[in-house]
Amino acid sequence: MAEHIKAWRNEYKRSTWKGYYSLDILEPYYKKGRLLDAGCGSGKYAIPLCMRGFDVVAVDISSGAIGLSMDICEQRGLVIDFLAANVFELPFYDSSFDVVWCYGVVQHLLLKEREAAISEFGRILKNGGILFIEVFGEEDMRYGGNIVEPGTFKRKNGIIYHYFNRTELTDLLKSFTCDIFESKKQKRFEGKYYMRHMITAAARKS
Repeated sequence: MAEHIKAWRNEYKRSTWKGYYSLDILEPYYKKGRLLDAGCGSGKYAIPLCMRGFDVVAVDISSGAIGLSMDICEQRGLVIDFLAANVFELPFYDSSFDVVWCYGVVQHLLLKEREAAISEFGRILKNGGILFIEVFGEEDMRYGGNIVEPGTFKRKNGIIYHYFNRTELTDLLKSFTCDIFESKKQKRFEGKYYMRHMITAAARKS
């Protein structure tokens, strides 16, 4: 396994539950059914998605992340199927999901892995199924580090960070019919303002 993938196994040894994140993007596209949370981390999306009524399957490369998510599910009486897997090598049959949710994950892959992950999402989605994906934008304040590919950097912890522009994400999702959204927000840290740049897509499989 590549070192930048292994790095995530250590990341969740010291992470704690940080609560729910927004699911606002669902509203115009809302579709119940079987949903894969691809790169579930500590369950910050998988758990509220389950509470929304989706039949959730969640995968992550980190056993620590999965363990944390399972503990929270048990505390709340929720049922989610968890598996350890790479998002670019998914152990599921073709056309077996209605929705794929992939937030803050593809940005941590190298180019060939990103392409493979999107191909896998297309493979496991049913016709008409929707991929929801969010990534860092290239104007984000976190841009930079030791460069390994164009727009891609490695941090000291071994984790990869890639920063997208709108055209690049559109090209990556060219096999889907996409709505692309950008968010640029100024955040203040220690008296200075910095940009948080995120790009989100709702991508439908034809």
